[in-house]
Amino acid sequence: MRKARHRSKLQIIADMLFAAGKGSRKTHIMYGANLSYELTNRYLTDLLDAGLIELSDDAYVVTEKGKEFLKGFRDYTEHQKEVSGQVEEVNNKKMKLEKMCSNSS
Repeated sequence: MRKARHRSKLQIIADMLFAAGKGSRKTHIMYGANLSYELTNRYLTDLLDAGLIELSDDAYVVTEKGKEFLKGFRDYTEHQKEVSGQVEEVNNKKMKLEKMCSNSS
């Protein structure tokens, strides 16, 4: 069973930008990013202020800066997965060494 994880702020922003696509209403973004109404409003304000999204004809549209963010976020998550795998491998090696030092071997 996997332990429940909370999404990071960066993950929530990426989810919202992905949900917005080429133009979406607030409710579509809210459901697509799996957020409450309050959090959606708070994050939309931040995204508008940061220039990652803009309001055009009652729809939120991802800006070029938002597209750059999504590309950078994808690169970051891929690198994070690689590094996490390497860390897990190192920890497994450490556990084997520790086990060799214990009396129960």
